Amino acid sequence: MKVILMSLKSKHEILAKIPQVEALLKTKSIEGLVAEFSHTVVVEEIRKVLSRIRRRILSEETEWFPEDALNQENLIKEIIEQTRLGMKPNLHGVINGTGTILHTNLGRAILSPKASRQVLEIARRYSNLEIDEESGKRGLRYDHVSELLCRLTGAEDAMVVNNNAAAVLLVLSALGQGREVVVSRGQLIEIGGSFRIPEVMEQSGCILVEVGSTNKTKIEDYAQAISAETALLLKAHTSNYKVVGFTAEVSNKELVALAKEHDLPVVEDLGSGILVDLSDYGLAEPTVQSSLDSGIDVVTISGDKLLGGPQAGIILGKKKFLDKMKLHPLNRALRIDKLTLAALEATLREYLDEKRVLNRIPVLAMLTIDKNEVRDKTDKLWLEVTMRVGELANCQIVETTSTVGGGSMPLSEIPSYALSVLPKYKSLTWLDEQMRKNDPPVFARIFKDRYLLDLRTVQEDEIQILADALVDVLLKSKEDEK
Repeated sequence: MKVILMSLKSKHEILAKIPQVEALLKTKSIEGLVAEFSHTVVVEEIRKVLSRIRRRILSEETEWFPEDALNQENLIKEIIEQTRLGMKPNLHGVINGTGTILHTNLGRAILSPKASRQVLEIARRYSNLEIDEESGKRGLRYDHVSELLCRLTGAEDAMVVNNNAAAVLLVLSALGQGREVVVSRGQLIEIGGSFRIPEVMEQSGCILVEVGSTNKTKIEDYAQAISAETALLLKAHTSNYKVVGFTAEVSNKELVALAKEHDLPVVEDLGSGILVDLSDYGLAEPTVQSSLDSGIDVVTISGDKLLGGPQAGIILGKKKFLDKMKLHPLNRALRIDKLTLAALEATLREYLDEKRVLNRIPVLAMLTIDKNEVRDKTDKLWLEVTMRVGELANCQIVETTSTVGGGSMPLSEIPSYALSVLPKYKSLTWLDEQMRKNDPPVFARIFKDRYLLDLRTVQEDEIQILADALVDVLLKSKEDEK
């Protein structure tokens, strides 16, 4: 690369050679860019590129300048690259190689193909969101999923809001505002984003009554706390942590029996919520059906965790209680939109096929897939990468453990396989950073001085994309070294 040594005079001469915006706009490549995006967007990017060049030339620290930096072809190439980069959506897909199935920062549950297609269909057309097709009058958006939810869980009634925190807030506001709510000290949980039961209780206008201790709560503790001011008994499932050792908690049936004596409702925040029993796969989590069968009056769950659907807060239970929530002013502020409803309905319909639901819901598939199938995917990636990078990295297939994530099943470790990568010329931090800069970005984990790509959370159609990304980065590591 030839360079020009610059004096103050030569700097002004070089500045004069910078192409004008209008001249660049008349080139064939830039005209195509304008047609793809817009005149305003492209002009703004041209000005940014030219402004950076001017600042660089005029900087006191710049004593030399690349001779071909003002070459029109090079300038156009940079303008096109920067325009495309600037117009890339901020929210976009990534490859999850972390092994955490419900990775909160990566969007938790991914939707089934059917649910994805249904979202697209509803997004591109008008819909019957809140209209009764038979009468032509206004309808309820809950009707699109409430019957399905009741059929799958055995609940009397069901409704949906925008997430589980909203569901808990609405339940407490509608059933307990201004009165006391009794909850065990061992269940004063906090989940991601500083969602804490005591703070939600305060926001809903309820008065928190704590009973028992952190590790042990007995039915007598609840009984002694009940007064004329008690509105309900609350149970919060500790889905994101476990207290082990010298512990005791009150069963649902005991709590329900006590509540009936005092004509009080029992509400359970199940959090992650699951509709199928996965105990045969070593994954123990109470199902929604088991809670409702035990007599719990109202149950709340998340839609984008173990259910495998979109972000939503699902409320299930006795109709007389849900009727109060539907009429509560907060309900409108917390309601979900048509795209979420479309995704949720399609997800719930997958559960009607009990024999194939584990394969059709991506979250359930990733939870239950045999580790040998993960090994097969890892073998494909290993072969594709090692054939192309040679000695640029030490790549091995290693046993590892995947996690559920998303505040679900905190003690569960699922046997899995990962591709372990140790680059020859660069650090693991560099490799991780470069992979995150890929399009699409790749997220993995660094463990025991190895870069690990857990294939349990990598989709079949992402393996080749992942291989190409890893090869490109490793080849770059050698080029940078030179």
